[in-house]
Amino acid sequence: MNTTLKITKIGNSAGVILPREVLAHLNAQVGETLSLVTTPRGIEISAEEPDFDAQMAAAREVMARRKRALRELAK
Repeated sequence: MNTTLKITKIGNSAGVILPREVLAHLNAQVGETLSLVTTPRGIEISAEEPDFDAQMAAAREVMARRKRALRELAK
């Protein structure tokens, strides 16, 4: 899908309006949160995963507990 979006001024910020087709492709609706990730090719926008925050909390807990082991593995 190739779509051109126009940047518009919203108060002191800027924004883009996503067409209905783009929202359908993302499987997202108005009011939902989107995830934005910087990649080597540019920016990737995707629908936010509902359990992502819980997964990140678990990963942070493991990293905090195994800090020394992870530091050794990184060498």
